[in-house]
Amino acid sequence: MQTLGWREWGALPDLGIPALKMKVDTGARTSCLHAFRLEAFDKDGEDWLRIWLHPEQDSDREQICEARIHDQRPVTDSGGHTELRYVIKSTLRLGSFSQPIELTLTNRDTMKFRMLLGRQAMRGYFLVDPDASYLIGKPGAR
Repeated sequence: MQTLGWREWGALPDLGIPALKMKVDTGARTSCLHAFRLEAFDKDGEDWLRIWLHPEQDSDREQICEARIHDQRPVTDSGGHTELRYVIKSTLRLGSFSQPIELTLTNRDTMKFRMLLGRQAMRGYFLVDPDASYLIGKPGAR
């Protein structure tokens, strides 16, 4: 198994995001991506979402992407608040790892990281060193 630090660079190529910083969060079951606006729509008889996000920390640069809705489920955050969230699937690239993962969508404007990498995405592939950071390197920097 590969070792991750408590924060890493990853990519979500299905969403057109070539690089974003993520917090590795073993306390979170499902991974979570920042989205400040969501718009559901029908595409060829399937339920899809148009997703507005700020992919970079400390930036107001907007990116709009689209994904098929995989699910909607209640998620309880670390403060004990439960919110019904959309769930999408997207390929995560993290070093040599490239697999589809589930991502819940919520507004993380007040959070430092635009994405949390949860246990489900890491299980069986990664170990976490809480004293380390950016062990995998930035996508495309190799």
